[in-house]
Amino acid sequence: MNRNRALWIVQGLLAALFLFAGGMKLITPIEVLSMMSPFPGEFIRFIGICEVLGAVGLILPYALRILPGLTALAAAGLVVIMVGATVTTLAIGGGVLAAPTVVLGLLASIVALGRRTSASPGGISLPLVLQAAH
Repeated sequence: MNRNRALWIVQGLLAALFLFAGGMKLITPIEVLSMMSPFPGEFIRFIGICEVLGAVGLILPYALRILPGLTALAAAGLVVIMVGATVTTLAIGGGVLAAPTVVLGLLASIVALGRRTSASPGGISLPLVLQAAH
């Protein structure tokens, strides 16, 4: 299996998962979200918005070849969310329950690294942006 196809499979699976998880956070009443988490319901709703936007960002920019570098940035944003989820799960004594968030974070980091140098004409790529900063 070539690298591009493997990345697309991972992107699709992550996008579906984050779209579902974020969507559930958006449709669940804030009072229920507050009871299910040590965080305020509004914060959980914000995380849901970020997850849905991240899911869209994993697919659309690269698929439409419109600023495909945004796909890597969306994946990196989801890595940040998963790091927070892992730390939170471990802080409340979740132990092995943190394993899924670690796996999702690792998969998102693979996408972030795998798509960081890919860009179509008219798009930006992460290395070019970093080179300009030097």
